[in-house]
Amino acid sequence: MVETGGYSTIVGYVSGGGAHVLTRSSTVLVTGAGGQLADAIVRAFAGWHIVAHARATMDITDSASVRRVVGEEAPDVIVNCAAFNDVDGAEDRPAEAFAVNAFALRSLARAADATGAALVHYGTDFVFDGAASVPYDESAPPSPRSAYAASKLVGEWFALEAARGYVLRVESLFGMPVAWKGRRGTLEKIVEGLEADRDVTVFTDRTVSPSYVEDVAAATRYLVERGGEPGLYHCVNSGSGTWHDVAADTARLLGVTPRLTPTTTDQVTLRASRPRFCALSNEKLRAAGFSMPTWQDAVRRWLATRRPSGAARSGLADKA
Repeated sequence: MVETGGYSTIVGYVSGGGAHVLTRSSTVLVTGAGGQLADAIVRAFAGWHIVAHARATMDITDSASVRRVVGEEAPDVIVNCAAFNDVDGAEDRPAEAFAVNAFALRSLARAADATGAALVHYGTDFVFDGAASVPYDESAPPSPRSAYAASKLVGEWFALEAARGYVLRVESLFGMPVAWKGRRGTLEKIVEGLEADRDVTVFTDRTVSPSYVEDVAAATRYLVERGGEPGLYHCVNSGSGTWHDVAADTARLLGVTPRLTPTTTDQVTLRASRPRFCALSNEKLRAAGFSMPTWQDAVRRWLATRRPSGAARSGLADKA
């Protein structure tokens, strides 16, 4: 368990039928401590009293553990960053995927309601089948095509049963520091290949809206502090592009000549189905008062934090 003491301004807001006030002693309980999103959440909520739990101190698949920890901490906000993210592995281990991504949310939602806490959970673009041609908004009907996607969708349903439940769908998360030792996302792998002057294979038929963890965390804090209406939001950086587009623009920002090998989903054997078109619209979040920067701007900012000493060599300083 990691605790960070701090103070926030007093914020009052209305949710559902009653007023909720966040005071100087407001507590944020974060699950999935040590992951890239949880780390960003802890940074974003600086000034609050933060209690961050990894699985060793709070197993979200154990309802008794959830009740005990939430009861002891009595948080004002629970931010769930724990997830089973092995998309292909979920095809062979669906019970584990559903335990973490779905049924754990039932326990968290019940615990949140018991203490009057808001619950924030993160969904995924994989709940869609990818057959669209325009960015999906929150009203688009889900159509999961894998065990992972189905587990995440059920988790959304349980999270939204909480009286003050927020589900923020994110996509293609990125933002890891250079020294990160954990699981790497697609964009991190692309950057590693570009910096090492290796051939990088990228999809030309998968359209995405990448999500920078720092922007996702900032949006999360905004909704909680400002009393955004509970419900479902698409929390991705603005715009979209194929992975080839993303890789090419990233290479430009790095100041390197890319060695990109284009491919399509039909040419690659994957255990679990991936949606080809999974761009998401974040208009609802913007209407709530928080505008997500473009993914290009987000990538630029992330690369600047990764290589501050190499900014001049890579051209990042000139393009900032």
